[in-house]
Amino acid sequence: MGQLNQSAPQELLEFLDSSCDMPASGKRLIALMGQLGDFDSLEYAQALSAAAERHSKAGLGVVAIAIGNDAGAERFCRFTKWPRRQLIVVPDNTLHLTLGLYAGLQVVGGPWPSLLLMCAGIGSPGTLAEVLRGYSGDASATQRLESKLFDLVGRGTLRPFELATVRLNNMIEVLGHWRTYVPRDDYLTQRGATYLLDADDCLLYCHLEKGLLGFSATMRNPLSFLEPYLNS
Repeated sequence: MGQLNQSAPQELLEFLDSSCDMPASGKRLIALMGQLGDFDSLEYAQALSAAAERHSKAGLGVVAIAIGNDAGAERFCRFTKWPRRQLIVVPDNTLHLTLGLYAGLQVVGGPWPSLLLMCAGIGSPGTLAEVLRGYSGDASATQRLESKLFDLVGRGTLRPFELATVRLNNMIEVLGHWRTYVPRDDYLTQRGATYLLDADDCLLYCHLEKGLLGFSATMRNPLSFLEPYLNS
């Protein structure tokens, strides 16, 4: 949906008022994720964690909301270096559905067949292109890993297989602790959203996820939407 100038969804504001002590005196970034074990959730949290100091200096309040429980939240935060006080866990996708977010592909057989089809790009636009970018590299994106092996190819930009390696590490972490991250499989396909609110609850920016690996409208620089607001 991009840049906006309208009031934030009332349902979201009511949830924040009841569940979060985030100060309302400045801009607030709400990263509404799917399940804690969703690879988008980990990758988004890692991107936000890497930029946390800059966000803090700019006075930007940030909170993540994800489906899971306290045990999963603790492990999620240790792995992604996300501050536990800035993560709210909810037991199901009630908030997501209330906000009209995409629940993902729903086919006969339940969440697993639906998820596998989405991994193949069915009901999940942009997923295959993003997977391919993880293997091919991207000269317009910044590097993700400090690695002598990847340094043989170059430095500064995203090297071939570099992002795929990051995602493989995330997958190994989640699959190794599956029931900690994903207590229930019901919400495997649930997609999230990003909301940027001004101090007066005006919705400055909104991105609604349409598929896997689509937590940002600009995945090569997933936090670029914040640039106009960090120095204003």
